[in-house]
Amino acid sequence: MACSLIVGLGRSGVGAARLLHAQGHQVVVLERDNGPEQQSKAQQLKDQGIQTELGCHLEFSSFQPWLDQVEQVVISPGIPWDHPTLMQLRDHGVTVRGEMAVAWQALRHCPWIGVTGTNGKTTVTHLLHHVLNQAGLHAPMAGNVGHSAAELGLQCMDPSQTKPDWIVMEMSSYQIESANEVRPTIGIWTTLTPDHLERHGSMDAYRDIKQGLLQRSKHAVLNADDTDLKSRQAHWPDAQWVSSAQTNHEPFNLELWVNPEGFVCNKKGALFPANALAMPGEHNRQNMLLVTAAALQAGLEPQAIERGLRSFPGVPHRLENLGSLHGMNVFNDSKATNYDAAAVALQAVPGPIILLAGGLSKQGDASGWLQLLQDKVCSIALFGSDRDVLSGLIRDFGYTGNVTSHSTMTDAVTAAVENGKNGNAASLLLSPACASFDQYKDFEARGNHFREMIEQYSLSPSTRAN
Repeated sequence: MACSLIVGLGRSGVGAARLLHAQGHQVVVLERDNGPEQQSKAQQLKDQGIQTELGCHLEFSSFQPWLDQVEQVVISPGIPWDHPTLMQLRDHGVTVRGEMAVAWQALRHCPWIGVTGTNGKTTVTHLLHHVLNQAGLHAPMAGNVGHSAAELGLQCMDPSQTKPDWIVMEMSSYQIESANEVRPTIGIWTTLTPDHLERHGSMDAYRDIKQGLLQRSKHAVLNADDTDLKSRQAHWPDAQWVSSAQTNHEPFNLELWVNPEGFVCNKKGALFPANALAMPGEHNRQNMLLVTAAALQAGLEPQAIERGLRSFPGVPHRLENLGSLHGMNVFNDSKATNYDAAAVALQAVPGPIILLAGGLSKQGDASGWLQLLQDKVCSIALFGSDRDVLSGLIRDFGYTGNVTSHSTMTDAVTAAVENGKNGNAASLLLSPACASFDQYKDFEARGNHFREMIEQYSLSPSTRAN
């Protein structure tokens, strides 16, 4: 009997294994590690009738026992699409695909809204999911946020579950490149700036992956305020463009814009006030317009969209407001894992800012971020494995504020809060500009830790006395 080999016991790997098993496939999961967590997950899958082999490294020899019967190899997003072992498998005629492609086979009967972009996609996904559901539609979100795509596919196999009206799927470049089958009804592209270049090799390769998703979408919605996207307008003659910078549609044949009176407009007139979304920052106004364009395409009336925008509670770890401490507004922006995302946060929150930054640094242009440090940040507390890399960048740029360096975020927060007691800062901001994997499982774990520390400071008697 043909079998499907799943690589990895992460969220997407487990989801793909359970979905394929429920569809009647013979499934074998190969996992490199053999620790207590992996053993627990393996036992849970075994109890469901799914074979799991621990201690299998991503080497061709690990797959050889099944080569004569393998139907497909399904990889998690974290595995490079051009990994040498995957290349060998393809050379032997084995189909290799990502977990997102498996989910598409199970969910293609539902209309998808695929959301991608360097920055902004998580906010757009959460916001669109909220707006559609507040309007009475059943529109679950999944992918790079929430459920894994395969987990959602498994849920939708349950006949007692309501069939989705729309699926809002956040898709990273890693997920797109291993799922060329996915063809959303609506595709949204938020921004494009250098990211993941250590994996994709070049900006052109990174762009091409995201562009492929939009080209396969029936309707494309694009951000005209993004420099890279705007420069390629000729590639998208039928796309819907939105802009928070233009005040009418003429310069760019826009679908949506904000007029000088502060209303979201289309060619028919004003739809609702742009301040319907309370989240700070010009980038969030762009996110709102992208969501509005997609929601209109999905059939919502402007009044329903406005109600959804006004009731949106915000996104965890993306400029999440944690209240005030020593007179400072505290923001958790752990999702900012590159310089461009962190620069957006610095632009959005009130200054002067005490900044927490650090972790595992990425390739990218730091110049805009560095200039904003000089303009808005009064003090920086660095942490994590690449704190010296950031310190060198900041020093070489000529930053004149206070910079401290700490091995852990706990120590950095302690120093930042102590520094904030002098009352000169308006905001305390965690916006790391780095990945979290040096010390945390993911950016959510990092953000949750930060939130817990701030809650403890807020409960302390000395803080209450202030």
